[in-house]
Amino acid sequence: MSRVIERYEALVASGELRTDPEQAAAAMRLDQLQQELEAGTLQRGFLGRLLRRKVTSPRGIYLWGGVGRGKSMLMDLFHQSLRIDQKRRVHFHAFMLEVHQRLREERRKESGDPIPPVAAALAEGLTCLAFDEMVVNNSADAMIMSRLFTSLMVDQGVTIVTTSNRAPSQLYKDGLNREHFLPFIALMERELDVLALNGPVDYRLDRLGDIASWHTPLGEPATEQVRQAFYRLTDYAPEDLDHVPSGEVEVGSRRIHVPRSLKGVGVFSFKRLCEQPLGAADYLAIARTYHTVIVVGIPQMGPEQRNEAARFVTLIDALYENKVKLFVTAAAEPETLYQAGDGSFEFERTVSRLKEMQSTDYMAAGHGEE
Repeated sequence: MSRVIERYEALVASGELRTDPEQAAAAMRLDQLQQELEAGTLQRGFLGRLLRRKVTSPRGIYLWGGVGRGKSMLMDLFHQSLRIDQKRRVHFHAFMLEVHQRLREERRKESGDPIPPVAAALAEGLTCLAFDEMVVNNSADAMIMSRLFTSLMVDQGVTIVTTSNRAPSQLYKDGLNREHFLPFIALMERELDVLALNGPVDYRLDRLGDIASWHTPLGEPATEQVRQAFYRLTDYAPEDLDHVPSGEVEVGSRRIHVPRSLKGVGVFSFKRLCEQPLGAADYLAIARTYHTVIVVGIPQMGPEQRNEAARFVTLIDALYENKVKLFVTAAAEPETLYQAGDGSFEFERTVSRLKEMQSTDYMAAGHGEE
């Protein structure tokens, strides 16, 4: 099978996927785009040179919806089925880090506006650019995205396919200087087919099966449980553990290293998050970047760890308020994590939130829902 729709229908027929009208409609549109891109590649090649004509680029797709609705699965089918060499798939955050690096190099040349040559370099040999998890959470990205993507799509003729947890109009919501970002939203709505995949079923929850979110005591059994959760949430093969990519979260002029980062899932150690001088802005940036956070090695804290406990409270507040799914390995249950020391009374609210975050209702909520 070489077409998106054929592969999708085979998964439904085998029982691996449920019948889902929104998914089926998105698969049909991706199948159409696959055929357009494959036909267009032929025209851009020998026939295009022979006839000396410019081939119009196919219209791209913006596929958005809540966590677990099958966006990454459909992107997998599309990218695997697309029989052209001029394609690239990349996580959006990694792409923007690359863009800023290229811009810095171009500015050092002092040759004028750096965006057109950077867009041209990114588009070289590329017909289709596919993004996982388009999200915008810093002003540096927001300020350049309209001009960058206009150059990529309109000037360079690259077809964009992207997934996101948010509709275009909700990107960078309440962000600093958002007025500079509005042309990008208009560009997405004008140049791409915006498809909602936002039904009530969260298939990732089904995939998690009976894996709980809180695992104690610390040790290999608990670690194996969160490892399995990571695999099921990201479709990453267990045997490729050593090759899971890392990531970064940008907070102003600083960057927070994320040891493992894939498809909206970030993995951290307690030591990295709560024994370092991080604050509310850092935790908020993490909560906005990841729909699921895995924290390993949470200790049972005493009075001498009041600073770590205070940071943990701030972290949980940020995750809770952004409806981030939380998986942990911990030395104890929430009620006995921090029972004595400065702020232990206030910690009771965190215990309550940690309990709620394990509930089915909380786990079924979409990322960032108020």
